[in-house]
Amino acid sequence: MALRLWASGLHEARILASMVDDPAAVTDEQMETWAGDFDSGDLVDQCCTNLFASTAFAWAKAEGWSGRDEAFVKRAAFSLMASLAGHDKKASDEAFASFFPLIEREARDGRNFVKKAVNWALRQIGKRNRTLNEMAVMCAVRIQAQGTSSARWIAADALRELTNGATRSRLPQ
Repeated sequence: MALRLWASGLHEARILASMVDDPAAVTDEQMETWAGDFDSGDLVDQCCTNLFASTAFAWAKAEGWSGRDEAFVKRAAFSLMASLAGHDKKASDEAFASFFPLIEREARDGRNFVKKAVNWALRQIGKRNRTLNEMAVMCAVRIQAQGTSSARWIAADALRELTNGATRSRLPQ
């Protein structure tokens, strides 16, 4: 049913497809096909949050897609990182720390859909626990030093949230 919904090409049907598909049945090829069809930020985020983050390919796609040129595919990489940060309770700090160099590299991308997702990933990872919060703050400072307008925006917004007393008080050890 999910594949038929996706094939319809209708925006709402595609979001529904991401909600009803079985993550265990999703293939690498399906993820690539769907990513190639992405045409809006909300569709990207729904697919990543509802479905892709629960697949066996999520971590590899987050890394691999981060270097792609297509705006919505690149957004999907960082949407996946943010989704994994919120949902993958078993993942280690080291696994998430491996995303920081990718976040730093792509903070130069000034496309709105991309920079917002880069920022989202940085903030979500930094809210997992105190160790990752400290690492995310250091990452944001390095991003700020890049000097591009998108990097400055990403860093300022992330630092505002990650250093906020209320945010830090909610962080687990």
